[in-house]
Amino acid sequence: MNLAARILRLAGWTLNVSVPDYPRCIICVAPHTSNWDFVIGKLAYAAIGRKAGFLMKKSWFFWPMGCLFRAIGGIPVAPKGSGGDLTATLIERFKNSSRLTLAITPEGTRSRNPQWRTGFLRIAYGAGIPIVLAAIDFSTKSIFLDRTFTPTGNLETDMQAIKQYYRPFKGKYPEKFAL
Repeated sequence: MNLAARILRLAGWTLNVSVPDYPRCIICVAPHTSNWDFVIGKLAYAAIGRKAGFLMKKSWFFWPMGCLFRAIGGIPVAPKGSGGDLTATLIERFKNSSRLTLAITPEGTRSRNPQWRTGFLRIAYGAGIPIVLAAIDFSTKSIFLDRTFTPTGNLETDMQAIKQYYRPFKGKYPEKFAL
């Protein structure tokens, strides 16, 4: 058992993992209601011996935090309207990588947001990669990586199916989680 697994176990968390270690995939993580989601998610993935990158606001990449975030897989994201097409850039990055895993929180914020972002679906569909559905359930102190979702290209139908999967899970602050 590695250090990350021991930390989670000591804190009372259990891991439920049944998806394979895909060489290229997006991990859709929800509910996202606290900064603790990041810590627990990184520990959980490390506990099973896997690595994943993540998207984070560019403003968090100041010295010395930027060096740390990049070292653990962080990809800075510029604010909307600042130019560039993040979705297209990430599709190309996936297509040109033999191994790339990226964790994305579709809520895009820790605040209540029923309008989930669709970029992760567009990226997965455009790059032809699966989406691993990952849930961090604070009510049971359980972490789930137990479903693979293959996007169809129909954003509305795909989002509906994904939100249905997350219905039973509770974030650290359940009032901030909206489907």
